[in-house]
Amino acid sequence: MAGADETHYGLVAQYLTEFPPRVQSQLVEQTGSYTALFTESPESLEPQFQEIVRRLQQEYHQQRWSDQVDSTMALVERVGAQIIPITSLDYPQQLKQISSAPPLLYSLGQIDNLHLPQIAIVGSRRMTRGGENNALQWSRFLANSGFTITSGLALGVDGCAHRGALEAANGKTVAVMATGIDSIYPQRHRQLAEQILDSGGTLVTEFHPNVKPLPTNFPRRNRIISGLSLGVLVVEAAVKSGSLITARYALEQNREVFAIPGSIHNPQSRGCHLLIKEGAQLVESGDDIISELGGALAAIAATAAEVDCLGSNAGSAEHSAELTVELSTQFSTQLSALNQQESNLLKILGFEPMDIDSLSREHSMPVETLSELLIGLELKGIICNENGFYQRLV
Repeated sequence: MAGADETHYGLVAQYLTEFPPRVQSQLVEQTGSYTALFTESPESLEPQFQEIVRRLQQEYHQQRWSDQVDSTMALVERVGAQIIPITSLDYPQQLKQISSAPPLLYSLGQIDNLHLPQIAIVGSRRMTRGGENNALQWSRFLANSGFTITSGLALGVDGCAHRGALEAANGKTVAVMATGIDSIYPQRHRQLAEQILDSGGTLVTEFHPNVKPLPTNFPRRNRIISGLSLGVLVVEAAVKSGSLITARYALEQNREVFAIPGSIHNPQSRGCHLLIKEGAQLVESGDDIISELGGALAAIAATAAEVDCLGSNAGSAEHSAELTVELSTQFSTQLSALNQQESNLLKILGFEPMDIDSLSREHSMPVETLSELLIGLELKGIICNENGFYQRLV
């Protein structure tokens, strides 16, 4: 953990400089710490850094930063958060590798989660029923397999990713925020944020306290979601979705990108299809991700175990297989409980969306009767209805 002086100087640097994270990282690399940046002579540095550091030290001694820093420290202490400068051992190594690593993080909850092997699960805010089911099931599966689930606390797929992790045995999840650590956005996810913390999860942000959800913050936040993770899974996304920004950050950061394909008629699948065309890995089950990232998962888990960081969260291929069998059994039970009319309808209704008039013609059944059957299947979670188009989920 960083000392009080290092945290103090790291925070001061954020209020004094307008330099991007990359330049700050270069300065700290030159001086060795934020403390040295403000207390040691600039003459020992390379010539191109001397004037910048000299100016920073002059600003520091004028103490115009004092009220802002004191206010931030008081608010962080009040909410029970921690400040993690990039020079701290608590700063996640995975994130530190990226070129635009945030100089400072604010964290609430279990800080150890930031060092665990993570998979980011992201997608559309306007998800379909199928997207919702996939986000929940894949998140639960991957959490049970040893991954910490990282997402952005947004509506839609993000929220389902966090909830799926919470449903797993000993599941952990990290929510990367686009606001200050004291501001939950959206407000509808305040209870979810509390559940994340109560279950041993983590909220983290690069933004100072009192920072509100500005539109420019969300794309910037996405580089942290991918930077913390070994890979990014895009569940469902339109072509202009912010999830594709996260995926492209992941590629720049040399992370794996996975995408779940969907119907060609579903606008929320077109972003995934675009990513697959551009080289993302098409995945049909959680085992596809385990087979790709299992080695990295095991390596990080072994390292974490040495420092007693992982606890009981490590999964195994054996457990992964057990969960697959469990889900398969669950779906088989649902299907075997259908009556003859429902079974016949399900044979006609495939995984491509169909409107009720087309189904009526195929099934030779009045729309009124067909509507009752469709509602029943939807309530059982076997089909979904998106804008009047029906399709199977299992």
